[in-house]
Amino acid sequence: MSFKPSDFKADLFKVLSNPVRIQILDTLRTEERSVNYIAEWLGIESSAISQQLAVLRSRNLVTSRKQGNFVFYSIRDPAIFKILDAALEVFNNHLVDVRDALQKLE
Repeated sequence: MSFKPSDFKADLFKVLSNPVRIQILDTLRTEERSVNYIAEWLGIESSAISQQLAVLRSRNLVTSRKQGNFVFYSIRDPAIFKILDAALEVFNNHLVDVRDALQKLE
């Protein structure tokens, strides 16, 4: 059984299909963070954040390190932000198209 780039991409997009996971990745954009910090910043229970971080870690998108009673997470490969930024650009382009269409209706 071979693992093709298209399989990897499809799996990556499945992981990125969860808005909380995307928010977590964006929270880690500048520096490593603890589960508690991420939970507080996003206003989500720390147990839910831990579940989503486990998914991200299982796909090698984040890495963790333990310091005392705290676990800190960071991005394994910053190239993930190119994907997230490209998705944001597509979203913004779509909004421009929608705005233009609405203006034509007025």
